[in-house]
Amino acid sequence: METAKFKVYKYRWIILIVYMLIVAVNQMLWITFAPITVDSTIYYGVSDLHIGILSMCFMIVYIVVSFPASWIIDTYGIRIGVGIGALLTGIFGLSRGLVSNNFELVLFSQIGIAVGQPFILNAITKLAARWFPIEERASATGLGTLAMYLGILFSMLMTPIIAKSQGIQGMLNIYGIIAIVSAIIFVLLSKEHPPTAPCRPDQEERSLVLDGLKDTLKNKDFIWLMAIFFIGLGVFNGVATWIEDILRPRGFSTTQAGITGGMLILSGILGALIMPLLSDHYKKRKPFITIALVGAIIGLVGLTFANSYWLLLTSGFILGFFLLSAGPIGFQYGAEITYPASEGTSNGMLILAGQISGIAFIFAMDSLKSSQTGSMTIPLVALLILMVFSLLMAFKLKESPLMKK
Repeated sequence: METAKFKVYKYRWIILIVYMLIVAVNQMLWITFAPITVDSTIYYGVSDLHIGILSMCFMIVYIVVSFPASWIIDTYGIRIGVGIGALLTGIFGLSRGLVSNNFELVLFSQIGIAVGQPFILNAITKLAARWFPIEERASATGLGTLAMYLGILFSMLMTPIIAKSQGIQGMLNIYGIIAIVSAIIFVLLSKEHPPTAPCRPDQEERSLVLDGLKDTLKNKDFIWLMAIFFIGLGVFNGVATWIEDILRPRGFSTTQAGITGGMLILSGILGALIMPLLSDHYKKRKPFITIALVGAIIGLVGLTFANSYWLLLTSGFILGFFLLSAGPIGFQYGAEITYPASEGTSNGMLILAGQISGIAFIFAMDSLKSSQTGSMTIPLVALLILMVFSLLMAFKLKESPLMKK
């Protein structure tokens, strides 16, 4: 495929596919215990909180490892940086099955997988910049982000089924084999960069993480974007974590809550496919970020107050479609407005903001719920107010300079 000034290579799609595979597997391992919390407490003889820590440790570890991971990705490249994350995912995913009878060793394995997470996730925009032309980068970033949602969805749907038929130990062993095979596939098929750059020199990858960090923090648009990610990802993590607690006081069943949560992820997958493609097609970033936030607010209003099941499902669909589609567009916008700072820097800082808010929002929602009825209306209204603030901040953003060229 030829362009007027540069060439792009078909192998970029192989790179993206093997990257998406290891992203999906890492996220599958992260959320493994969430849909089988009750069974896991019985199996290990521990409390719900202990099982929750198996997932929560990923957010905590990310805060510590994010910047070192970004530095390694920017210094040594995608193949080594993501390769480290892939091997950690594969090795500790496999070890988790081998020590599945011991909670402490399972937690240790979870932490090992968690250390690999930022090495994988922080490379999304760098991979897009290294292999894809500017007009395809939001789409490539969207597909990379889509893999996160697919991994979560797979685990939510399949973990209970596999655990029921094979037992928790059998399920962890199956996931361990998937993890190590996926890691090997990435190491064998990944390449650092194409023979020639897929873009003009001013659209290529950036300076190293430490060199661009100071300039990035001085960029007003990026600060606004970080605040938007802080709120948006915090809302998603909070709602996804407490979806059953949110709906139970209004008379919805566990099954209905589970279906609503699934609808949230499924529509998010659809949104992550459609919205970045439109952003690339029209060569605009700001309008699509704004539209996504408006849609997410509408969906969150419905999720907060809906008392009928059809309205609840509709609201879940709208919330997931728009809120999760904002992620890949925001990642790519952040990479473009912080030039010449590295993609690893901007991507890592945006995810970091979401990890911090995820922990804060999860605990805050639990503390603000009604002690008498368990209702989460008050924390949900607080989230709505924060989402309105995020929309106001989106209006302050300036369009990506690379989209104007």
